[in-house]
Amino acid sequence: MNVDKVLDAKGLACPMPIVKTRKEMKDLESGQVLQILATDKGSKADMTAWAKSGGHELLGVQEEGSVLKFWIKKG
Repeated sequence: MNVDKVLDAKGLACPMPIVKTRKEMKDLESGQVLQILATDKGSKADMTAWAKSGGHELLGVQEEGSVLKFWIKKG
């Protein structure tokens, strides 16, 4: 998958992964993809809901050990 920017939010507790994701998305153009790395298990539900409410597309979620990887396409 083509990723335009990577956000490392590992070690951050809710709501910081969402706060940082929102900030990074503002810098992207429509159609660009942000990859987020997080360790907060609550991020799975949070990212899904946030992407939908913000008009973005959650392209995928992958779990590798304790790290969750998200790919969000800016709407």
